[in-house]
Amino acid sequence: MAYDETLAERIRKRLATLPNIEEKKMMGGLTFMYNDKMCVGVYKDQLMCRIDPAHHEQAIIRPGCKTMDFTTRPMIGFVLIDESGINSPKDFDYWIGMALDYNKKAKSSKKRK
Repeated sequence: MAYDETLAERIRKRLATLPNIEEKKMMGGLTFMYNDKMCVGVYKDQLMCRIDPAHHEQAIIRPGCKTMDFTTRPMIGFVLIDESGINSPKDFDYWIGMALDYNKKAKSSKKRK
């Protein structure tokens, strides 16, 4: 499945100064891992952010944001934001900041052998 390469490049530029960033193709798109933890990504033409589940309900009322739901099971703490919610640099930075803030306390996924 293809993903929006322009959005991926916006994310790369925003995360360029951070250490320990790794890109992985997963979930039908591109995911950016920070300190071995899923942080942000691109799914089709949407920004995917892993945010604090405690802030999930407040997040999804923002323009362009919805709960990530691949299997009819909503994933609390994971949101997708379409172009209307990340059009301005301020909005884009807001979402990246939310994901980076949560990354500090998020648990790392267990690595598969």
